[in-house]
Amino acid sequence: MREYLVYDLPTRLFHWFFAGLFVTAFFIAKTIDDDSPIYVYHMLAGFMLCFLVILRLLWGFIGTKHARLFEFALHPKDLFSYFKGLVTGDKKLWAGHNPASSWSSIIMIFFAIGLGLTGYFMTSGTNKEDFEDIHELFANGFIIVVILHIAGLIFHTFQHREMIALSMIDGKKSKVINADVIPSAKSNVAVIMILLVVGFGYYLLKNFSTQSKTLQFFGTSLQLGENEESEAADSINEKKETDKDEKIDKEIEVGDDSDED
Repeated sequence: MREYLVYDLPTRLFHWFFAGLFVTAFFIAKTIDDDSPIYVYHMLAGFMLCFLVILRLLWGFIGTKHARLFEFALHPKDLFSYFKGLVTGDKKLWAGHNPASSWSSIIMIFFAIGLGLTGYFMTSGTNKEDFEDIHELFANGFIIVVILHIAGLIFHTFQHREMIALSMIDGKKSKVINADVIPSAKSNVAVIMILLVVGFGYYLLKNFSTQSKTLQFFGTSLQLGENEESEAADSINEKKETDKDEKIDKEIEVGDDSDED
């Protein structure tokens, strides 16, 4: 019976918000044309994802026992022992993040930061082409880690007969010693976290112009999509240049005919 509280509510909320925002951003980027008005929302979701990571890193230093980053099992020896145990049937369980989930969490956070930084540079006027390939590499690496994480979760569940996924819903596990149990779910902190995330989302929407597709981001103007007005002006200018070139060509042809006469 799962009755021992090990994950606080802010950690669990981060897990599901993080997953939801990445899936939203990735789905839009892969299925929606980049000239669609909807496409820019994959960038807004990306900015929210990075903001969420900042909150998680902060909570990783001041949060409860199993939320703290230094509690993650990141030693290579632990990771090797964990995978070996999955094959040999070793029943060692971890109160907090096991070595595989510890590594996948850190790697996904790294990819999320990389996506945020490259996305920022791509929209801030810096040469977009310089960061596009890196951005896509981070996104593809992220989804690979997600797939491996889910596969490992399923394998762990059957191998250890532990419904580990449910611990990210109610925060509870079984077979945990008293020293690993946290005294509170920190619901008050979770409320503050939700308010901060909602507030940041409101800030993004309030400062985003759907007409020009620009985001005023703390004093910096970010171009999230093609500006329709700019496109129209470019089209008019291009037409003017074409008409001008055609006129010059005709004048040259007329001049050549006169010379022949």
